[in-house]
Amino acid sequence: MTETNDKGGRKSLSLNKPLEVKKSTGDAGQVRQSFSHGRSKTVQVEVRKKRGAHTPTAAKPTLSAPAASGPKKTLSVGKSGAKKPAGQSGRGKDNRDEAALTSNEKAARLAALAGAREQAQRQQEIDREREAREAEEAARKAAEKAEADKQKKETERLAKRKSPEERRRAEEEEARRLMEAAEATKVAEAAVHREKKKAAAIEEPKRAAKPAAPSRPSARPAAGGADVDAGPADRTAGAARKKGKTPTRTTDDRGNPSAKRMGDQRRRSGRLTIGEALDDRGPKQRSLASVKRARKKQQMMQTAEAPQKVYREVIIPEVISVQELANRMSERSVDVIKCLMKLGIMATANQTIDADTAELVVEELGHTAKRVAESDVEIGLGMDDQDAEETLLPRAPVVAVMGHVDHGKTSLLDALRKTDVVSGEAGGITQHIGAYQVKLASGNVITFLDTPGHEAFTAMRMRGASVTDIVILVVAADDSVMPQTIEAIKHAKAAGVPIIIAINKCDKPAANPDKVRQELLQHEVFVEDMGGDVLSVEVSALNGTGLDKLQDAILLQSEMLELRANPERAAQGTVVESKIETGRGMVATVLVKRGTLRIGDNFVAGSAYGKVRALLDHRGNQVEEAGPSVPVEILGIQGAPVAGDDFAVTENEGKAKEIAEYRLRLEKEKKVTATARGTIEQMFSAIKEGTADELPVVIKADVQGSSEAIVNSLEKLSTDEVAVKVLLSGVGGITESDITLAAASNAMIIAFNTRANKQAREEAQAAGVDIRYYSVIYNVIDDIRAMLSGMLAPTLQEDFLGYAEIREVFNITKVGKIGGCMVTEGLVKRGAKVRLLRDNVVIHEGTLSTLKRFKDEVKEVKSGMECGMAFENYHDIQVGDFIECFEIKEIAREL
Repeated sequence: MTETNDKGGRKSLSLNKPLEVKKSTGDAGQVRQSFSHGRSKTVQVEVRKKRGAHTPTAAKPTLSAPAASGPKKTLSVGKSGAKKPAGQSGRGKDNRDEAALTSNEKAARLAALAGAREQAQRQQEIDREREAREAEEAARKAAEKAEADKQKKETERLAKRKSPEERRRAEEEEARRLMEAAEATKVAEAAVHREKKKAAAIEEPKRAAKPAAPSRPSARPAAGGADVDAGPADRTAGAARKKGKTPTRTTDDRGNPSAKRMGDQRRRSGRLTIGEALDDRGPKQRSLASVKRARKKQQMMQTAEAPQKVYREVIIPEVISVQELANRMSERSVDVIKCLMKLGIMATANQTIDADTAELVVEELGHTAKRVAESDVEIGLGMDDQDAEETLLPRAPVVAVMGHVDHGKTSLLDALRKTDVVSGEAGGITQHIGAYQVKLASGNVITFLDTPGHEAFTAMRMRGASVTDIVILVVAADDSVMPQTIEAIKHAKAAGVPIIIAINKCDKPAANPDKVRQELLQHEVFVEDMGGDVLSVEVSALNGTGLDKLQDAILLQSEMLELRANPERAAQGTVVESKIETGRGMVATVLVKRGTLRIGDNFVAGSAYGKVRALLDHRGNQVEEAGPSVPVEILGIQGAPVAGDDFAVTENEGKAKEIAEYRLRLEKEKKVTATARGTIEQMFSAIKEGTADELPVVIKADVQGSSEAIVNSLEKLSTDEVAVKVLLSGVGGITESDITLAAASNAMIIAFNTRANKQAREEAQAAGVDIRYYSVIYNVIDDIRAMLSGMLAPTLQEDFLGYAEIREVFNITKVGKIGGCMVTEGLVKRGAKVRLLRDNVVIHEGTLSTLKRFKDEVKEVKSGMECGMAFENYHDIQVGDFIECFEIKEIAREL
C-alpha cells in the first residue's frame, strides 16, 4: 500500500497488488465484493459443510480481485494452495463439473438407500415367518399340554376305581403314549429344521445374483496430485494412501453401504466370528447345541409335569405318626392329612394314629399295607420251634432239690457231690440257688439245682421247678410235711414235672417215714408203698445211706422221660441267677436247654444283651463251650438280667441289642402303668382311711434272687397303717449314688451279703444314713417288722377304778360347786378320768380336778369313805348323781 497526495494536500490510499479474497469451500454461491473508488465484483464461492456429511463438495473457488491500477489478473487457488493461471480455470466450467458430481452422488445415494430398504424388507419377512412358526409351535405345545393334563386327570380318576394290576397297565399305556408324543415332537422339529435349511439354500443364490449398486465416477485429479472434485470418502481414501495406510471399506461385498456407514453405532461384543469379519450379518440362526439344549429342557419339563407315581408296600407298626407314614409312602404329609380329614380324623403331622387308621389311609392312596407289631423283633429267636427228630441226642437230666428249710437239701446234695457247701452257708440255711453237675460211677451225668427252703424264696423255687425235668422233694423223717414242703409240691404240679420223695434223716431216733408217706396223701402225692406211682427213697445225708438208690431212681425216671436235645444249633436256655462280682462285672448263671453255647456268641437275656467273653463251670474252671443240660457262668453281659429270663443266642450284636431295647421299653411301660394304678388306689385309700406311714428302704444284695426275696418278704409286712417303701433294689456293693438316694429320701440301707466301699461309708457317715448289714434273711425280716411295729399307733385300753355317789352339794366362793361324795365301789384317784351319770345316762366326761378328805388334798379315796370332789371346768352337779372313775392305758402293737 502506497500514499499519494490529492488536491487538498491530503494523502490517499491505493493498492500496489490485486486484492485476493479467500473463503472456505462448501456449497456453491455468489458473493459481491466492493472495492475503493466505487468498484465492485461478483465472484463464485463454495460453502464447506461439517465433516462427515455425505454431500459432495466441489473444488475451492478461485477469487480474483483487480488491482487499483493496471491490468486485471485472475488467480486460481486449488486444494493444495498453488496459484493457477487464469487460462486454466473458468467459472462456467466449474459450475458444470459441480452439477455433474452432484448427480452422480445423488444416484449412488439413492442406490444405497434402495438396497438398505430391500434388505430391511427381507429381514421383516424373515421375522414375520419366524414369529408365525413360533406362534404355531406354542399353540401346538399348549394343545399337547392340555391334552396331557386331561389324560392325566382321567387316568387318576380311573386309577382310584381300578385294581393295582389294572392301574399298572394303565400307567404303562400312559407312559407309552407320552413316549410316542415325544417322538412325534422330535420328528416335527426335525422337519421344521429341514425346511429352514432349504429356505436358506434357496435365498442364498438370489442374494448372490443381485446386481451391485452403480458406483460413483472417478473424480478428476487436480494439479499436484490432489482430487479436487472427489467426495469426502474419496478424499479420505486419498489422504490415507498418501500416508501409506489401507483405507477403511465403506461398502459391503455386494456394494451396499456397511452398517457402520448407515449410522449403526453398536460396538462388537464377544469373540470375532467369520460373519463379523466379512461384515455379513444376516438373520441369526440357532446353533445345533442350542437346539439340543432346548429339546432336552422340553423333555425334562414334560417328565416333571407328568411324574410316574410309585406304589409301595408300606410297613405299618402298631402306632405311627402322620409324618412317618407319609415318608414311608413317599407322599406329602398334606395329602395324608386330607385323607384323614375325609375319614373324620383331625390330626397334625406330628400326631400318632393307630394301625387300623393308617391301613385305611395307605389303601386310599393306592399303596399296599403290611401290618407288623413291635414284638416282631423277637421273631427268629426260635424259642418255640421244634427240632427235627434225626437231630435229637440224649442229654443229662436236670433235677431240682426242693423242700422245707432245715430238712437237709444242701446236705443231701453235698453227699451226692462229695462236697461241703452247707458249711459255707450263713446261718446254716441255703439263701442262693445253685447249679451243679454230678458224674456218677457209672459215667452218667446229673445236673442238680439247689433251691432255698425259706418261705421268702418262693420265686426261686418256682423258677427251679419251671426249668427242671425232675423234682426231688426232701422231707425230714422227724419233722414230716411242713408249709414249704406243701409249696414245693404245688410248684412241681404247676410245672408238670415228676416228683421223687427223698425221706431224709432216717438215722435219727425220732424218724418216722411212714408218717411222712401218710401225710403226703393229704396233698395228693401217692407213693409206691401206698399204691401210687411216685417213687420214694429213705436216705441219710449224714451217714450216706440210700444215696445209690436215689441215683438209680433219678436215672430210671429220666429214661422214662426220654430226655433229648439238639446240640448242633444256636444255644437257648434260662438265667438261673445273676450277680455282680468285683473285677468281673455282671455274671449270670445260665442253664443251657438245647444247642451249644460257645465263646464269642452274641446273646440276649431278658432286657440285657452281650457277647460271651468267658465261660466258667460250677467249679470255676474255664470251658470253651457248654452243651444241653450244662450250667455255666457267663461273663460279658451289658445290663442286669433277672433270674428266670430266657437266654438265646442271636446272629449278630445288632439283633440282640434291638430285642433288649424292646424288652426294656416294655418293662418301663409296665412300671409306669403299675405306678399310675397304685397312685389312684392310694388316693382312694387315703380319702377313706387316711394315709399310711411309710418306711423307705434301699436294698442291695449279692445276687438277684436274694434281692427279689427280700423285697417280696418286706412287702408282705405292709398293712393299711404302716408300709415298706422300697426305693431301690439291686445287686452289687453300696455306692455313693445309693447313699445320695437314701439321704434325699431319709431312708435306711439294707446290705445283704454285700458291703459299702470307703467313699460310700464316709459319705453315709457325713449324711447320717443308716446302713445295716445282714447275712441271714431272718434277721432282715425281724428287724423291719420291729420297726414297723414301732410306727403303729398304740392301742388305748380303759381300766375301771370305782363309783362314788353325790350326797351333798357345797357352793364355795371362788371355787364353785363341790360334791360331798361317798365311794361306793373301788376307789377314786385325783387326776383320773370321770363320767357324771344322772339316771344312768352319761351327761359329762372329764377329769377329776379336786379330791379332798376333810381339809386335805389326797391322791385317792377307797370304798366306804367320804370325800369332796370337783370337776375340771364343770359345775352342773346334783344330789343323787353318780361319778364313774377310770384310767386310759396305751398298749404297744405288734405286726
